[in-house]
Amino acid sequence: MIEDPSEFVALAGPVLAADPARHTITLTALDAISRDGAPVEMMLLAREAGEVVGAALRSPGRHLLVEALPVRFADAAADLVARHDLDAPGVSGPVAAAEAFGRALAARRGARLEVETRSRLFRLGELVPPVGVPGAARPAGQDDVDLLAVWRAAFAVEAHEPGHTPVDSAAEVRRSMRLGSAEVLWEVDGIVVSQATARPVLAGMSRIGPVYTPPEHRRHGYAAAVTAAASRWALDAGADPVLLFTDLANPTTNALYPRIGYRPVHDRVDLALVRG
Repeated sequence: MIEDPSEFVALAGPVLAADPARHTITLTALDAISRDGAPVEMMLLAREAGEVVGAALRSPGRHLLVEALPVRFADAAADLVARHDLDAPGVSGPVAAAEAFGRALAARRGARLEVETRSRLFRLGELVPPVGVPGAARPAGQDDVDLLAVWRAAFAVEAHEPGHTPVDSAAEVRRSMRLGSAEVLWEVDGIVVSQATARPVLAGMSRIGPVYTPPEHRRHGYAAAVTAAASRWALDAGADPVLLFTDLANPTTNALYPRIGYRPVHDRVDLALVRG
């Protein structure tokens, strides 16, 4: 267990950068810690023969991210979390890893596991922008923060974001911009109808999301168009891979993104620890 965030960033960084697609969420959290001083509740490193071979962390109000922690460390990690992080609400990661760590932690907590969200990671192959969608993309500016904040809050409600304590959405949008994300809007006749965020390039990787279209503007192709525009921004910024997640319970998005060039990588699960 590590207490100094700067030490954790230095030691975990190379492990995470070795597979940026698998470790995309942890890399994003690590970037927020190192560049923005984001708080962190728990940081774990796994070592073999003195070499760091894995890492896990938990941000306040979030699940423990175990995507970068080898499954063989499930019991040792669960022992530490059970003793030192009593508020951890659950675990999140690729299915095999999340289930292994979840079972180990649940056994020590006398709890059961409950699936909150199943998602799928996609990687962009050849970008195929949709044709015939009215409107055009533009970057968001400070005048768009209030609208994006409303949409961020609506997205969180619709997505049932697991283990997520509500935050100041406007502050979250401003922070996203400050850290270098591209907030891309799709506009039709002067009206903003959809948005997509392209995260800054980390270890060669950029992740798209959130993508949000308010209900009154859906079924017109705007989400595909704005996602393609955000993906283009990521490619132009040098990203490889470009990634995004879909909720497996949403057949619309799982059908949409393959049409513009995204291909599945692996499935992920968010597991809550439930007592009683």
